[in-house]
Amino acid sequence: MKNRYSDLTEKVVFVTGAASGIGQAQAKAFLEQGSRVFGFDQQLGRMDDLSQQFSETFAYFLGDITNHSLLKKAVEQCHETFGKVAILLNTAGILDEYQPLLETDEALWDRVFAVNVKSMFQLTHLILPDMLEEETGTIINMASIAGFVGGGGGIAYTSAKHAIVGFTKQLALDYASQGIRIKGIAPGAIQTPMNAADFAGNGEMAEWVANETPVKRWAQPEEVAELTLFLATPQASYIQGTIIPIDGGWLLK
Repeated sequence: MKNRYSDLTEKVVFVTGAASGIGQAQAKAFLEQGSRVFGFDQQLGRMDDLSQQFSETFAYFLGDITNHSLLKKAVEQCHETFGKVAILLNTAGILDEYQPLLETDEALWDRVFAVNVKSMFQLTHLILPDMLEEETGTIINMASIAGFVGGGGGIAYTSAKHAIVGFTKQLALDYASQGIRIKGIAPGAIQTPMNAADFAGNGEMAEWVANETPVKRWAQPEEVAELTLFLATPQASYIQGTIIPIDGGWLLK
C-alpha cells in the first residue's frame, strides 16, 4: 500500500490485541505507512505473519495483558528494540456474552474490567511518562458504542466501555496542554474473531445486527484501522478527548 501518511514513518507504535481483529489490522496499517510497531497479545495469532512480512519493523511480546509485570517487560523490550513509544493503541478487549447482571458473577465482572479497563490504565501509566518527557505523543483508546448506549454487550462489558469513555476524556483534559493527544474510537458491528459467535450456525444473529445497522452491513477491521491512522497524524491534532463512533449509523437510532 502506498505510504499516505509520511508523518507516521518510523514512529514507534505500541498496539495491544495485535494478534487478530482490529488490533492486527491497526498493526498492519501502521507498518504499511513505515511505522515501527510493537504488538502485545496473549496469543500469537497473525503476529507471526506480520513479523515475517515486516521483519525489520515489527516485534511482539506474548503475555496476559492483566499481568502488570509482563506489561512492564513488554514496554522495556519495545524500548530496546525500537525506542520510546510515540503512539499507544489501547485496543485489546473481551466480551461478556451479553450477560445481564443476575447472570454475571464476580469473576466475570472482574475479568472484563481487568482486561478492558485496568490494563489500559496500567499500560498508559507505563508509557505516558516518556511521552511527557518528549512533550509529544498520541494515545488512542478502543471504546465501543456500548460506551454510549445499552445493548452493545452485557452489564460488565457495557459498564467497562463506559469507563473507557470517561478514562479517555479525563486523560485528555489532564494532559492536552503538555503535548499529548488523546482520543477514542467507538466501533459498532465489526466482523472480528471476537464476534465469531454471531456468525455461528446459520448466522441469524449476524444478519439481525446488519439489519439493525442503518447502513445494513458489518464493517471490517481495516475500516477501523484507517480511522486510527488519521487520528494518529498531526492533521488530527485538534481532535482531543473525543470518542469517534464508527458504527454504520447505529447511534442515530
